[in-house]
Amino acid sequence: MTSFPEDIYTEPATIDFDTLANLGPLAPLAGIWEGTRGLDVKPKAEGARKQAFVERIELQPIDPQTNGPQLFYGLRYHTHVVKPGQVKTYHDQVGYWLWEPASGTLLQTLAIPRGEVAMATGHARADAREFELVATRGDEHAGIVANPFLDHAFRTVEYRIQVRIHDDGSWSYEEDTVLRIRGQAELFHHTDRNHLTRVAAPTPNPVASQRRSEGG
Repeated sequence: MTSFPEDIYTEPATIDFDTLANLGPLAPLAGIWEGTRGLDVKPKAEGARKQAFVERIELQPIDPQTNGPQLFYGLRYHTHVVKPGQVKTYHDQVGYWLWEPASGTLLQTLAIPRGEVAMATGHARADAREFELVATRGDEHAGIVANPFLDHAFRTVEYRIQVRIHDDGSWSYEEDTVLRIRGQAELFHHTDRNHLTRVAAPTPNPVASQRRSEGG
């Protein structure tokens, strides 16, 4: 059982507003990234189908966020995916990666324009080079919600993402979205993976940017 303070209103007395210096294991992810060798294994009527994809992810630091005494540092992200040589969007996703230093908690919120949202959680040390987050259907704190058609035809029962930071500064991920597909007895593992290389540095969060411009 998580222990919370009796005072649920008072914010931390001291907050470092330089988000980039306080992201813990998320720090290596800050910036703009591209991956050209992604692989998606998706469900089709005839069975699993493999699809290569090209991906661009922008992860920019946000100002520290508080819920009374709770303090998060985080990255706002946008993922855009296309098939090689095409312009049409293959996948689009937005959300936040959050780090709570006090508890070592990681959160990923995600929303996709198919009518589905989720929040995955995990734990890691501040210097971790690998971490995993999980969301499960029905979990009150790390759950999944979808529109009625998706629940009817392609119900997501679990989402899992594993992230690895590499020595050359790149990073990679493996995702497993477990689906209960109408008419199929076995669960389907809809998987995605990619290896990402930084193409641009992150922009400091608004408060940090302002203080730097003022010489503070």
